[in-house]
Amino acid sequence: MAESALEAEEERKGAFGDERPPLPKLRLSRRGIAVICLLVAALLGGVVWLVWFSSVFDVRTVGVSGTQVVTDSQVLQAAQVPLGGPLEQVDTGAIESRIEKALPRVDHADVSTSWPHTVRIVVTERVPVASVRTANGGYVLEDADGVQFATTAKPLPGVPVVQLALSAAGRGALADFPQAVLVSGAVEVAKSLPAPIARQTQQVVVHSYDDIELTLSSGATVYWGSPEQSARKAVVLNALMKQASKGYDVSAPTEPALRS
Repeated sequence: MAESALEAEEERKGAFGDERPPLPKLRLSRRGIAVICLLVAALLGGVVWLVWFSSVFDVRTVGVSGTQVVTDSQVLQAAQVPLGGPLEQVDTGAIESRIEKALPRVDHADVSTSWPHTVRIVVTERVPVASVRTANGGYVLEDADGVQFATTAKPLPGVPVVQLALSAAGRGALADFPQAVLVSGAVEVAKSLPAPIARQTQQVVVHSYDDIELTLSSGATVYWGSPEQSARKAVVLNALMKQASKGYDVSAPTEPALRS
């Protein structure tokens, strides 16, 4: 029986050789190619309609994160995200612009979409580095970029208050250094302070452009001088305050001194 199978195999090889005959090539007619192209186009069109125009992937929820002082409801009201429309048609840039315009306390907003039905909003609020007292007794908060973004009835803990107490020299130099420049210089000083010192600083008192003082919660005074070289003065002050004193003079940062 084994010999019969071997003989059959040899006969098959003799008829066709050692290799199997090649398979016939598949050829499509022009009509077949056209049908396939139409099917692909229909499939792509269906996907586009499904994603961009149908309600299958519509906006149903809006998530907000990053809020500290502003509330989620304030962000949602400012965002005006259209519910029910296709998710892929959401204009994230327009939503960001609406939030930043309506809420000055928000430094920037990042809006993204998340399939299948969610719009996500992440806000970053401005951080006050100083507050400037107004004529009516309020306090305008200003961030490190010099943007005034909110007004409070009382000073915020840990945020230095800019106080203009112009000396005769300061009043005489208002033509060269108007109040806006003096306030800007004081904010520059406050911005340069390391966080631990900023939390101890109650006031940044401006007597003139070249005569700025810090009043600390301990009762000590820092003699700062002008806003120039503020970053370097802050480093020197940080080292100088390791010694207890009633006064610290960094007006000439290369020659700092303690005052009794």
